[in-house]
Amino acid sequence: MSDSSAKMGFNATWSMAVGGMVGGGIFSVLGVVIATAGQWAWASFLIAGLIALATGYSYVALAAKFGESGGAFTFLREVHREGLAGSLSWILIIGYVLTISVYAFTFGHYLGAVIDLGPWFVRAAAVGIVGALVGVNLLGVGEASWLEIVTVWGKLVILIGLAGIGLWSFSPQQIQYEQAQPGGIGGMLLGAASIFMAYEGFQLLTYDYEDIDHPRRTLHRAVPTAIIAVIAVYIIVSLGAASLVGAGKLIEHKEIALAEAGQQAMGLTGKILVSIAAAFSTASAINATLFATARLSRVVADDGELPAWLSHTNRSDIPDRSVMILGASGALLAAIGSLGQLVEAASLAFLFTFAVVNLIAARRIDGRRWVCWAGAGGATLAAVTLLIRLALNEPIILGVLVAIALVCVFGRPWILRRVNTRHES
Repeated sequence: MSDSSAKMGFNATWSMAVGGMVGGGIFSVLGVVIATAGQWAWASFLIAGLIALATGYSYVALAAKFGESGGAFTFLREVHREGLAGSLSWILIIGYVLTISVYAFTFGHYLGAVIDLGPWFVRAAAVGIVGALVGVNLLGVGEASWLEIVTVWGKLVILIGLAGIGLWSFSPQQIQYEQAQPGGIGGMLLGAASIFMAYEGFQLLTYDYEDIDHPRRTLHRAVPTAIIAVIAVYIIVSLGAASLVGAGKLIEHKEIALAEAGQQAMGLTGKILVSIAAAFSTASAINATLFATARLSRVVADDGELPAWLSHTNRSDIPDRSVMILGASGALLAAIGSLGQLVEAASLAFLFTFAVVNLIAARRIDGRRWVCWAGAGGATLAAVTLLIRLALNEPIILGVLVAIALVCVFGRPWILRRVNTRHES
């Protein structure tokens, strides 16, 4: 885009950042974090948000320094860590696939709360929405910034209104959950690590760097204010929703926790309103993640770190093969996975990525490096905490994740040689 009037200004950029985070975040993870942290769920959102805020500073500083799209992959390539860039890009793309699956899973459950046709419908709706949005992307219908602005403010009004009703009649007893595992300070820290994916999304803007008007100035203002706003929304919603219906009921219906809060606040109308908002919000998040990840895949493939055939584009200049593979993978995981496992796996991928980005910034930028070091330390500590939980409670899931990571790091060069040789022949 050469015409600056066609580029995203502050409002659109801020809305894209907020939409990327809130899109599926709070609708997906509220019940998960309360089950882990109990009454300290709000503190888990705060801790994870502070790590995200430090990471946002690092992303913005590095994007300004290198002046091009690509996010973590570009940052590593610019500091001549091509091998690590390739490995991290694979891990990051897997994280996005997991995120798509979480959003689709959540979409299916909230739609199922309104159209109660049984468990089969929930999974079918999850697969169906991904399939529909794959089609939308293949037709070349890209991001509409004006639509994102409208939908973001719409869901913020609903979430803040719901939180306000709960906080107006706040009950400390309602937010208590004695059965939280592990609960207490440990649960608070583990909760922050487990739901970190609720803060991924702002970094998608670094893939659209050239599409932002005056990107250095705009990102410097939009990213931190967006993260702070999302932290505030998550905290008040976690307190308000739990106060409305009780922490135990939110966990019992963790897949549609906010729909239960909406019903308590405004009856059936409230449940339907929140469920529709959640469905639109998660669908928008799937679309944005699919769109941005496909663009990232093309950049990585063009650089030789993904199979070359993934850079193929259709008549609308859309990386069609990437879109279809990403969509199919996300839909499959949404059909067979459970919410807690998908959320934790996605969070682990982003914690690792964000720790690396913070470390690069701590060594390369000239600004407040202590912020970057704090972000790196926080992301690393959270990742280790989550790894310990998985080792103790989900060893099979951890084994699968470790195997995938080993393939990304050590198997990637061999896979690329084999696949690209066949493609050339």
